[in-house]
Amino acid sequence: MKHLITIFFVGLFSLAVNAQAKIEFKTETIDYGTIEKGANGVRVFEFTNTGNEPLVITKVSSSCGCTIPKKPKDPILPGKTGEIEVKYDTNRVNPIRKTITVQSNAETPTVALKIKGLVVDSSKASVLEKKDKSIVQQ
Repeated sequence: MKHLITIFFVGLFSLAVNAQAKIEFKTETIDYGTIEKGANGVRVFEFTNTGNEPLVITKVSSSCGCTIPKKPKDPILPGKTGEIEVKYDTNRVNPIRKTITVQSNAETPTVALKIKGLVVDSSKASVLEKKDKSIVQQ
């Protein structure tokens, strides 16, 4: 009888270990490409819970105050999809290289997402363009 009880508890324990949420992103990097200053900076990371337990996103944070991520409020059920919205401040004329850290109850509890691109201001000519124009006019 002791062996039967032991086998029963080992079986329950192995089921509990296998019962896990899993997060699978469509892509872990979003490339904004080259965009204009003031353009729409909102992008969306889509993911699916491929596990067999509800997925709870506990925290989403950014490597910079110029990037604001937004996590889902409700748990994502097994087989269902969710979104993490990211808004980059496109009033900053610079290359974009930011990391968004996602923490959850998934099998891999921390995932690093990335955004990249370049924000340009076409209303302002670069120093090199100004120098080239002054040489041509002479």
